[in-house]
Amino acid sequence: MNDRAQIRMLPDGRRLHMQDGPIDVIVEAFGAIGEIEVAYRAAAVRFVGVLDALCGELAFLRRPACEDGCLPEGAIARRMLAAVRPYASRIFITPMAAVAGAVAEEILEVMISAAKLSRAYVNDGGDIALHLAPGEKFVVGMVERPERASLFGTTTIESRDPIRGIATSGWRGRSFSLGIADAVTVLADTAAMADAAATVVANAVDLPGHPRVGRVRACDLAPDSDLGKRLVTQSVGILAPDEIRDALEAGIRVAESLRGSGLIRAAALNLQGETRVVVPVETGLAPSPSAATEDGASSVSTRKAEGWSRSVDATVPDGSPVHA
Repeated sequence: MNDRAQIRMLPDGRRLHMQDGPIDVIVEAFGAIGEIEVAYRAAAVRFVGVLDALCGELAFLRRPACEDGCLPEGAIARRMLAAVRPYASRIFITPMAAVAGAVAEEILEVMISAAKLSRAYVNDGGDIALHLAPGEKFVVGMVERPERASLFGTTTIESRDPIRGIATSGWRGRSFSLGIADAVTVLADTAAMADAAATVVANAVDLPGHPRVGRVRACDLAPDSDLGKRLVTQSVGILAPDEIRDALEAGIRVAESLRGSGLIRAAALNLQGETRVVVPVETGLAPSPSAATEDGASSVSTRKAEGWSRSVDATVPDGSPVHA
């Protein structure tokens, strides 16, 4: 029996917070009160076993992914592997690159299987799985400086869009990065796909060998890291405008390739105040000073540590802000 998991409603009375070890999830569901209660109970029951199941297959999940071969046993582990396999023949990547998105997906799936919801999101440390019933939508905002609510991009995701996953990666986040992006936010068909792709694109935003980029072997920071002796970014000094441009261009090339192959739908890359986007015109993702909420759509912000918190801000239909 897992007695570590902490599960509680947040003070706003609408969102559920679940934490177990490194897994920190915020859930919000929309619909009839009874349906929301059923969904939250299902989420809580499923969450209790998540960490133990992942730990049981950790040796497999930390190994480099391959295009074929044996599959892990757990549903979340299989989601992780499926999300990273498209990259296996080209780069070093392990299923751990998709762990947060896969957890978010799994929790969301049990919720919408148990209850009839109009909308829902599961945010696992900034990697978000979305549910939208027909006719519903979310407004998504990417927050650069949470303390000032400064947004560097917004987009509206509607039920007819294929996007159901959002993820952010960068050297300032809670996971190691090989690149120097402050943040790369990706929109994809699933949260696990977005999680893996955000990792790949953020790693590509880089200036190899630059003297103002501090790097340390991953194993020196975390002996059990799946990245082993690979150098991970620990500091980035002030860069010249042309250096910022070059680093972002490197990431843009990778992001465009992923969009061309259907692995992502859009991406926003941010480095030292400069933002570049890879996006089809119809999504409307673009740098914006605010995230206006229209027609009662909820607003979901992707944020991570040190400039990117691990919480979600939601705007309810009357427009009042709610903070985790």
